[in-house]
Amino acid sequence: MRYTLRQLEVFVAIAQHESVSRAAQRLAMSQSATSTALAELERQFDCQLLDRIGKRLKLNALGFQLLPKAVALLDRGEEIEELLKGQRGIGSLDVGATLTIGNYLATLLISDFMRRHPGSRVRLHVRNTASIVDRITHHDLDLGLIEGDCQHDDIVMQPWVEDELTVFCSPRHPLANAGQADLETLMGEDWIMREEGSGTRRTLDQAMRHRRGRLNVLLELEHTEAIKRAVESGLGIGCVSHLALRDAFRRGSLVPIATPELDLTRQFTFIWHRHKYLTTAMREFLRLCREMTAGIQRSDDIDLPAVP
Repeated sequence: MRYTLRQLEVFVAIAQHESVSRAAQRLAMSQSATSTALAELERQFDCQLLDRIGKRLKLNALGFQLLPKAVALLDRGEEIEELLKGQRGIGSLDVGATLTIGNYLATLLISDFMRRHPGSRVRLHVRNTASIVDRITHHDLDLGLIEGDCQHDDIVMQPWVEDELTVFCSPRHPLANAGQADLETLMGEDWIMREEGSGTRRTLDQAMRHRRGRLNVLLELEHTEAIKRAVESGLGIGCVSHLALRDAFRRGSLVPIATPELDLTRQFTFIWHRHKYLTTAMREFLRLCREMTAGIQRSDDIDLPAVP
């Protein structure tokens, strides 16, 4: 075999970071050693894997073909190394989760995973849907847990559990007593919303797609809890997963608004790269996710610890 796993590791790191210096930092190597490893790989096979565009290195057609195969081989190599070392656990796992899943479900799942497999390493990255999808396509993450759909040829999607958004307001808001609102009323309200690229925003926009005009978005926030606080203070109305609102509704600090004209259902979904090797850790984590929601119809039916 004319190449080494170290050479492939350097190639993958440079491809992901689009920079030799950042790849060197990640691998704890000198910049010259990193450059040499890539140059030696290309020289051995008389090929070029990356093109320099300005100050960045971009994969060319051959590099794009090689990247998923190199990542899969490195994943298998890591499993073999841990087996030979006699390490406890079932390997490492980089999970990306959107905000609702990350804040309310993923931490519990990871805690259960670590309890069952001590010695394993899990890193959780909480971002919006667009960011998670992008990082999966670039092989920065092993597995993604997202809200809604994504259309990408390189991504495998598997449905997990249904979720539903709920429009809500402060108990002091005029709509609190009405209990429900039609589209005309909703169009006249000030909204506190998630940002573009989030699964929550995409679901609401899709539900409103046949309505002429745009919602009056007073404020865009990246965090569900910040939206809840802003709505509690009376700035406007909001729309997030019912899962994130259960305790606030129980306390009475927020009030649901029924929206019979809007379909606000969506799906929590597992995603991974089509060419990704499903490691033992990935398969086990997926199994625990499905175990948590066995027999559950909707996310807010999941038994979670109540927040006082």
